[in-house]
Amino acid sequence: MKVKQKLREAVDLLYSCGRAGPEAYSRLLLECFRTVDADQARRLQSHMRLHSFAPDSTFFHNRFLQIYAKSGYVSDAQHLFERMSHRDLFSWNAMLSAYSKSGSVDDLLSLFNQMPTHDTVSYNTTIAGLVGHGCCEKAFEFLNRMQGEGFVPTEHTHVSVLNACSQLLDLKRGRQIHGWITARNLKENLFVWNSLIDMYARCGELDLARWLFDRMVTRNIVLWNSMIHGYLRNGQPKKCLELFHDMRFSGVNPDLVTVSSILGALLQIGSIAEADKVFRGIEKRDKVCWTTMIAGHAQNGKEEDALTLFTEMLLDDVRPDGFTISSVVSVSARLASLDRGKVLHGKAVILGLEGDLLVSSALIDMYSKCGDTTDARIVFKLMPTRNVVSWNALIVGYAQNGLDQEALVLYESMLKEKLTPDHITFVGVLSACSHAGLIECGQRYFHSISEQHGMKPTLDHYTCMINLLGRSGYMKEAVDTIQGMPEEPNSLIWSTLLFVSALNKDVQHGELAARHLFELDPLDASPYIVLSNMYAASGRWDGVASLRSLMKDRNIRKIAAYSSIEIDNKVHKFVSDDRTHPQRDKIYDKLNGLIKKLQEAGFAPNTKLVLHDVSEEEKFESICYHSEKLALSFGLISKPLGTIPIRIVKNIRVCGDCHLFMKFVSTITQRSIVLRDSNRFHHFDNGQCSCRDYW
Repeated sequence: MKVKQKLREAVDLLYSCGRAGPEAYSRLLLECFRTVDADQARRLQSHMRLHSFAPDSTFFHNRFLQIYAKSGYVSDAQHLFERMSHRDLFSWNAMLSAYSKSGSVDDLLSLFNQMPTHDTVSYNTTIAGLVGHGCCEKAFEFLNRMQGEGFVPTEHTHVSVLNACSQLLDLKRGRQIHGWITARNLKENLFVWNSLIDMYARCGELDLARWLFDRMVTRNIVLWNSMIHGYLRNGQPKKCLELFHDMRFSGVNPDLVTVSSILGALLQIGSIAEADKVFRGIEKRDKVCWTTMIAGHAQNGKEEDALTLFTEMLLDDVRPDGFTISSVVSVSARLASLDRGKVLHGKAVILGLEGDLLVSSALIDMYSKCGDTTDARIVFKLMPTRNVVSWNALIVGYAQNGLDQEALVLYESMLKEKLTPDHITFVGVLSACSHAGLIECGQRYFHSISEQHGMKPTLDHYTCMINLLGRSGYMKEAVDTIQGMPEEPNSLIWSTLLFVSALNKDVQHGELAARHLFELDPLDASPYIVLSNMYAASGRWDGVASLRSLMKDRNIRKIAAYSSIEIDNKVHKFVSDDRTHPQRDKIYDKLNGLIKKLQEAGFAPNTKLVLHDVSEEEKFESICYHSEKLALSFGLISKPLGTIPIRIVKNIRVCGDCHLFMKFVSTITQRSIVLRDSNRFHHFDNGQCSCRDYW
């Protein structure tokens, strides 16, 4: 800062003295270039024009161009470049550099093609600009063009194209470039070696990256960070921490990039307390450290802590970026917290990040997972550009919320935009077909995965097809699909078969699915409970007793069902027959009043769904006070008036009686109810549900 202050004082002195000679202007321009001070260069240029100092030389013009390009003052550089009567190769390259740094890719390519001649600098500048702004394949085209014109790639070229290989995870071309580096004896160049090791680490070739790393005589901080982050990115947090200890032992001090990787490694192995200790010990935390902690807490089931950290980050006056905002928006999606999601949407708008691809896609996902497909669609429509992630978020969101035809129409629109679907796209599409019972349509889309798009169907796609066939009553075809799979079925496949078997009261296939699940995960309670319920529904109480005995012997505990509702930014959680809430008396009075009104309207609790060999009175008591009914009653007494839907989240599937109960309540109270269970969304309005009783 002292150097810049002296430069400003020197320019002030120049203004007080009047016109100066070429030597004085030249010296001051050199200082502007050294300090990258484009503001003082502007003042200097104005002074020269004021005193009609315009020597017949490109030297001064080129020096100004250089300063503006380095500072990112593209419009100043462009204005000066257009006014130049004579341009040499240095002038053209300086303007290329300005466009390269600014991200004006179209202007960069246009200027390159206008140049009367090129040199190695022209190519290196253009390739670096293309790689820096994600146009990696285009960069390789220019590499081929460069070699075709007889120019030999330099160390700068190799650094850029290795970075392109890292972005594309293109190991094949990376190995080829490694061969060129060896042939041209560039292995002693530190920058080239850093990029080479980083490329191998990013592409998952960690053993080779480490082999090269261990043979480096000089290791600067960038190289250590590349290797440490490589282990982290490839799911090897312990090796990441081991290398960090080696780094400290070798005398290299960590920087914030190192610390961010170490925080990530600790959080990956679940050492949240240790990560917090390291984080709190950092004197000045940057946005990467904050974002790592936020994302790490969220991934470890500490969603509320993640949101608290984000608030602390803002109080610490650290500006979040698109990745930070998308992380906390995703936390709100997991919590189904629409109010907090909307606050974060507002924060993104204030920060000018609402158009960021990551942020917009996360917002679409959040609104969809909170059951608000209208706002999800608005965000989608307002996006300046969209990628496959954006389309997927809305397609899957529509499918989850019962808008099946809309999901399929959106998919066809995506194809018209010439975007290539990925496996997540087809999960959304096949889920929509399954929910709508569109067997032929679903089979056509399933076959298109391999036949039209050249992809291999995943286990998730097979799960959707088994669900589609089984729900439609085609149990034999569902089992045949499993037997025809190219790989071993996983627990999700067998769980789906078990579920559709239960829907069809097909005990034989239910037993088949349960046996496989018992082998895959003997301690998972779900298959025992589902099969036990199937036995109970068919009156096979001996089978129920046998399974309960087996669960007791294996110490298998049933997952407690609960429902939650957010009121005024506070989440309230209920379990069945819950008597712990401070307002329990009002809640039960409201619920009993609703049950009475519903009985008068013709609703009767379906006690047949209580699969226990107990009295009818006990069955009635059991089914009337399920957790989602308690949450609904609390919502109605907390928000008695208004048109805002009551939003409830349940951790397992909603039962048939509660589903019917919600439909009746939506009629008599004229309130919309949105219930998100473990399988999908249910939007209850005027006695109807978006799932069309198909869940």
